[in-house]
Amino acid sequence: MVVNSTPSIRDVARAANVSVSTVSRAFAIPGLVRHDTLERVLAVAGKLEYRPNRAARGLATGKTANIGVIVPDLGNPFFTAILKGAQARAREADHAIFLADSEENPRLEVELVRAMAKQVDGVIICSSRLAEPQLQKLVAATTLVLLNRRVRNASSALFDNAGGMRQAIEHLGALGHQRVAFLSGPANSWSNRERRRGLRAATRGWALEPIVLGPFAPDFQAGHHAADLALAADVTAVIAYNDLMALGVLSRLADRGVAVPDEMSVVGFDDIPMAAMVTPHITTVALPLEQAGRAAVELLLERLADPGPTGVHEQTLDARLIVRASTAPPRGSAPRVAAA
Repeated sequence: MVVNSTPSIRDVARAANVSVSTVSRAFAIPGLVRHDTLERVLAVAGKLEYRPNRAARGLATGKTANIGVIVPDLGNPFFTAILKGAQARAREADHAIFLADSEENPRLEVELVRAMAKQVDGVIICSSRLAEPQLQKLVAATTLVLLNRRVRNASSALFDNAGGMRQAIEHLGALGHQRVAFLSGPANSWSNRERRRGLRAATRGWALEPIVLGPFAPDFQAGHHAADLALAADVTAVIAYNDLMALGVLSRLADRGVAVPDEMSVVGFDDIPMAAMVTPHITTVALPLEQAGRAAVELLLERLADPGPTGVHEQTLDARLIVRASTAPPRGSAPRVAAA
């Protein structure tokens, strides 16, 4: 005979000397249970390792304890790291993650949000490619949090993209570079606009000429193509929109016999694992990806608890330049200081 050792709600009720309905309320609507009773029920449940049935709890609360997360490209390690942080925070809150890939397609992004809204309590969109009017419609239709994007009336977890670009320019300027190419990312990318804003501000301080090329897709093949354009632009350094593009740049420069960093310096963005695995290791602007995933889930939980205007919050996470072997002074240059 097989004995089921999984504790039931009745086991908890019996051990805590309360009714089954009290145990149910303790997990579903704890605010309706007296404090001392709630503590006793939770202590017994912990001792017995009891876990409430998610579906049953959903019937009692009207909540699914599910969170939707939409990313534009599951193949990009940038989003893998974000998802790791999001899942960790969701697990701590006893929530499950539903994941979808919008394939860099704004129309599909809208369809996924609308489909997910029927199965989850709220949705997190990472690096949304939608125009603001489209996002505002979604904000009005479901509980929405944005990661790496800012719009009115929606909580957002943001990276300091402009600050990260400033650090990259300061590094290249101090090395003596005077003409730097920025390989621009997708035209509808908020982070790309922020990086271009940081580029304009920082290059003025260093009397450095920025050459903006693109827009390009945020992938390896685009970097391969962009490297030829950067060489034709007669620059001594390249800042890629992300590390995947920077990897493509390194590959194409090697094909053409251009030494990095002796003949061309290369800087990436994101600090994905491969940036430190290739030769030369890529100087890059590191973004706290796992921390951002956790922050986005936390912001969503806050919105679910406070759906009114006071529940809208914004959190900006710092960027940090990591100097590696792919950058060096251009040949024949001397170190410089910023313009006064």
